[in-house]
Amino acid sequence: MAFMKRFFARKDANEESTRTESSSPTTTEKRTLKGRLSRTSGGFGQALRSAFGAHTDEEIWQGVEDALLMADVGIAATQKIVSAARKRAGRTATEVEVLSALKAEIRAILDDHSDRDVHGSEEGMSVVLVVGVNGTGKTTSTGKLAHRWVQEGFSVVLGAADTFRAAAADQLETWATRAGATIVRGPEQGDPAAVAFDAVSRGLELGADVVLLDTAGRLHTKAGLMDELSKIRRVVERRAAIDEVLLVIDATTGQNGVAQAKVFAEAVDVTGIVLSKLDGTAKGGVVIAVQELLGVPVKYVGIGEGVEDLIDFNATDFVDALFE
Repeated sequence: MAFMKRFFARKDANEESTRTESSSPTTTEKRTLKGRLSRTSGGFGQALRSAFGAHTDEEIWQGVEDALLMADVGIAATQKIVSAARKRAGRTATEVEVLSALKAEIRAILDDHSDRDVHGSEEGMSVVLVVGVNGTGKTTSTGKLAHRWVQEGFSVVLGAADTFRAAAADQLETWATRAGATIVRGPEQGDPAAVAFDAVSRGLELGADVVLLDTAGRLHTKAGLMDELSKIRRVVERRAAIDEVLLVIDATTGQNGVAQAKVFAEAVDVTGIVLSKLDGTAKGGVVIAVQELLGVPVKYVGIGEGVEDLIDFNATDFVDALFE
């Protein structure tokens, strides 16, 4: 079974073009993202308007830089964007030309990671590991992914391998019931690797399409984290390969979230980012910072508390929403 192509890969552009605008999932998500990114786009837009009220080119570009930093794009990405946009726009650029150059350079950073599919096994069962600091929305994001994938017609086994946080397994079990997924859990304070192994074994027994593992989110020491995640990977891979490692980052924490994420990225081979709570922050530019600093694509963004408020990340839609 070509699970990756059937399940994880995004819709073909030609297929999307045959849909009407009213029925297109891409159009719906774009409209929703614009509305949910209003806290970031409002402040960013106001800061840009102030910048264009300056008298000299140097003051305008300084204002643009300040606007990007205010949106939490980060110092490295901001400097890269502004430097490239100034060259693209020219010395006597109009406001329209400056905005066009900014959009183009932001898209260039985001498009460095154009492969946003979640890759699964070409044949048999796929295994997806979800990691991140406690409080980022990791377990909730795991549940939303399960719900989404079950709705698309695939059988999902959830592994409650976050055994150290009180009620984490209960929370995931609620999501499993809601989604129609099977859950495997162990005793509180139990061995996360053992739960992960049991979940993968259960998935194989059931002939499941995907096993989705919610791991412990303790950010203790880097060495301890690496040991714990390495053990989970080593134990799971006795039964099946891990196809994806998704790192959940809380967008509301901005650069602090990026710093925490770097520890996880160094501890385990992260293949994609889930950026949660994007609707609740004025720092939505962290999407750009994440990809610039971690070199890992943002694959999903959380834009609300609803069960379907975890959507595919689309760079064009994000840039449009940011400049709305």
